[in-house]
Amino acid sequence: MRRSWAARLWSRVGGGRSGGGGGGEGRMRLWGAALQAAGRAGRREGFPLQGHDVARWFPGHMAKGLRKMQSLLKQVDGVIEVHDARIPLSGRNPLFQETLGIRPHLLVLNKMDLADLKEQKEIVHHLEKEGLKNVIFTNCTKDENINQVVPLVTKMIESSYRYHRGENPESCIMVIGVPNVGKSSLINSLRRHHLRKGKASRVGGHPGITRAVMSKIQVCERPLMFLLDTPGVLAPRIESVEIGLKLALCGTILDHLVGEDIMADYLLYTLNKHQRFKYVDHYGLGEACDDIRSVLKRIAVRLRKTQRVKVLTGTGDVNVIQPDYSAAAYDFLRAFRSGGLGRVTLDAPAPREPPPPAVATVGGHAPAPGSAG
Repeated sequence: MRRSWAARLWSRVGGGRSGGGGGGEGRMRLWGAALQAAGRAGRREGFPLQGHDVARWFPGHMAKGLRKMQSLLKQVDGVIEVHDARIPLSGRNPLFQETLGIRPHLLVLNKMDLADLKEQKEIVHHLEKEGLKNVIFTNCTKDENINQVVPLVTKMIESSYRYHRGENPESCIMVIGVPNVGKSSLINSLRRHHLRKGKASRVGGHPGITRAVMSKIQVCERPLMFLLDTPGVLAPRIESVEIGLKLALCGTILDHLVGEDIMADYLLYTLNKHQRFKYVDHYGLGEACDDIRSVLKRIAVRLRKTQRVKVLTGTGDVNVIQPDYSAAAYDFLRAFRSGGLGRVTLDAPAPREPPPPAVATVGGHAPAPGSAG
């Protein structure tokens, strides 16, 4: 008999399927009761991250793609890394820096139209402390800030040593990043802006559209510049469960690998944590709620998403109409990804450290320790 959505949700978060006995059901009841209590009491103080395995989301073509990138390094003058502006501080593949870090590096934080940029300065400051001096926020759908890319890349190349490419008049840049952050969209946007030409790279709303390193694509005439589109590559081991969930919410990991129910619950937790309550108006909920089952039920009812379920009773099978929680979770995720729930940044930069207190001086010199002021 197929388990209900609730049973799958509780067991997945509570540590996977039970091998028998009442242990799994006990964890399910405890976690379900805790979640419902948190929903009644208000915002949850934390999200249960146990029982999730996010370490094996590294398809074979990704490893092959990274090796191919390494082999092409001699042909490029620099690297443009594209990442999602909603997760500016997490989820980037550390292997990029280790493997490709010898070339000039520009970080493009794309999909800025979906991110809350109130803390943009703090984000840039945080990235600068990590050694990233060149950062641009873009919206490739509407070509926002695209005009900054080629001039900055040109400046980076001119101020660095080009090795054996010093005599070559053209520039060749490799475009890298995790899946579905807009690498191909950036190339197409640059072509629209500088060459007035259409798409050269296929784009899509799911990870894995670009499966192999492509040939050079011209994006500018003066200066003459070509880009290499590459497949999205995740780290072989994602740093933490929470980072994995953030990547999944932004569409860099296929939904079914994580589970739409878990992702919807983490999204609800995050929206409430950051006090982003537009979902209440979007779905006509009346008030904020932290109980994902209650929220998805009301979404399903509003969208008229129902399903017939057979229930075994003492008198035989009975068809019961229930809310389609999976369809509601899918719509909840889609609304977030399209901006329907407002601008949201999933990462929060640490507050800046206050400057050290000024030291009073006497006659241009600091007073000696223990002396009177």
